[in-house]
Formats: sequence, C-alpha cells, structure tokens
Amino acid sequence: MSARRVPPEEVVFRASRSSGPGGQHANVTASRIEASFDVTASAVLTDEQKRRVTARYGPVVRAVAQDARSQARNRELALQRLQERVERALHVPKARTATKPTKASRRRRAESKRRRADVKRGRQRPAGED
Repeated sequence: MSARRVPPEEVVFRASRSSGPGGQHANVTASRIEASFDVTASAVLTDEQKRRVTARYGPVVRAVAQDARSQARNRELALQRLQERVERALHVPKARTATKPTKASRRRRAESKRRRADVKRGRQRPAGED
C-alpha cells in the first residue's frame, strides 16, 4: 500500500437506520453507514503493515458515519474515517535520539538548585536558638 490508501473494493459497506431525532425521514431511510476493512484478507498490505494495523485495531477495522441525512455522504464520511484509522495505525513513529544536556542547561540547573537550597536554608531556625 504505497500511498496508504484503502482500496474501495476491499471495503464492505453496511447500511442501517440512523439513531437520534429526525422525524419521519429518519424512521424510513437507512442512512447510517458502517464501513469495514478486513486487514487479514487485504491484498495491498504487507505482512508488517497487517501486523501493525491488527495490533492497534484488530483483524477488522470499522468506521461508522451517521452525521448526514444522505446515505451517499455518510458513505464518503465512513470511508474517510476508515482511511484515517488505517493511516494512523500504519504511521511509524520517528525513533528518538538521546542527546546530552548543553553546557548552558547544566549551568541553569545547577544555579536553580543553588537558589532552591538557599531558600530552604533561609527557612531553618538559626543555630543556637534551642
């Protein structure tokens, strides 16, 4: 999957009635769309990519859309959300390189510790007042 695009032919769409208010229209139209992508059966993902996606979302990635009144718009939204989930799962975080603290930052830290020690020393009872 070079550009990390989920091929539409590998996505299964299922329509059902949307929840929430909407009056007569919502009661008769199946505008809610659930898009599901079977990771294990995918022909475009490499084994490593399948392992990454499965570890994050399981063997089947699902996305639901019921925002719009139209089934076509919800289909677009569900496919877009499914695409975003797969991209997020395939993203490989950049390896962090450990670095040494700079001379200035070490100096600032030491100065801060000295100031804090002076503040605490100033809160102690003076010696010989027991």
